[in-house]
Amino acid sequence: NSSMQLRSLFLFLFWFSTTLLYAQNDSTWQQKPTLNLSGFLDVFYVYDFNQPQGTERQPFLFNHNRHNEFNLNLGFIKLGLEHSKYRANLALQTGTYSNDNYSAEPGLLKNIFEANVGLSLNKKNNLWIDAGVFASHIGFESAISTDNWTMTRSLLAENSPYFLSGAKLTYNPNDKLEIAGLIVNGWQRIQRLEGNSLPSFGTQINFSPTEKVTFNWSTFIGTDDPDTTRRMRYFNNFYGQFQFTDKFGLIAGFDIGTQQRTKNSSVYDLWFSPVLIGQYSINKTWKIAIRAEYYQDETGIIIPTVTPNGFKTTGLSLNLDYSPTETIICRLEGRWLNSRDQIFKTKTALTDNNFIIATSIAIRFSETIKK
Repeated sequence: NSSMQLRSLFLFLFWFSTTLLYAQNDSTWQQKPTLNLSGFLDVFYVYDFNQPQGTERQPFLFNHNRHNEFNLNLGFIKLGLEHSKYRANLALQTGTYSNDNYSAEPGLLKNIFEANVGLSLNKKNNLWIDAGVFASHIGFESAISTDNWTMTRSLLAENSPYFLSGAKLTYNPNDKLEIAGLIVNGWQRIQRLEGNSLPSFGTQINFSPTEKVTFNWSTFIGTDDPDTTRRMRYFNNFYGQFQFTDKFGLIAGFDIGTQQRTKNSSVYDLWFSPVLIGQYSINKTWKIAIRAEYYQDETGIIIPTVTPNGFKTTGLSLNLDYSPTETIICRLEGRWLNSRDQIFKTKTALTDNNFIIATSIAIRFSETIKK
């Protein structure tokens, strides 16, 4: 296996270097790039009717995960370099999201939201390689709340990678299709897990037959264990996004993953999650969204509970958005979660129900500072 991996790596490096040598003859490389400065702030308040003690509400949530306090979920400042032949992004972050979701990363790596460089590999500029830390290819929800139809993230999104570190090859044969292959350091890791020598892999196929319809299939193949206890993980994310009318849209998503029970085992444990989100635009400034979801992880691969039935949770959310301009969204959301077992913290014990009221103000800005 290791010799095959080395051979594949050498072949890739040879192809990459010859492509770059060929590309140097293209005079468009000499044109000046555009430099953009952008930023994002998401300030929130959540009231959890279970009134849990401690700082974090739930161990399986990574956004808006505080009770009865005003806080910054995510704030970042970003420099982006754009050119027809190359691109680069550097974004530094802070907030409760970075504290919670990057807890496995040492030191200042927690503050990297994005750090990547990309190069065009052909004259058509439809084949790119990007390397560094970048947003995950998995799912339809990002860490930037203004990109999403609901304020809080679905259970499916919270428990699959938001970010990855590695290299990504992207090919756009036409305007409707995008195909990508990735080699990364692991399941949502910037720094490779200590003791793990195996890189992880991913793929993505994104197809938009029209401007109002998108289909996506993303995968992850790898491990989140050191070599000594290596359990292979195989994961699929499917979603379809449909804009039926100018006012009504629907997203249907489904995650399914398996992982070896023990090293070299032929027994695999399974987790899965379906989700439906409908959004209705009342007018240019007001929108509502409804989400129904379910997440089952009986053996605690992704969400360990140490309870008889594991994590089997149903969720319903109602979202109201007010957006006076394209750059600002004020949000109000009610979210109810119901679990098979008693897993939600209260003041004194555990319960099988959780209801919250959440609100946020998010702003995003962008300015070209050099052309």
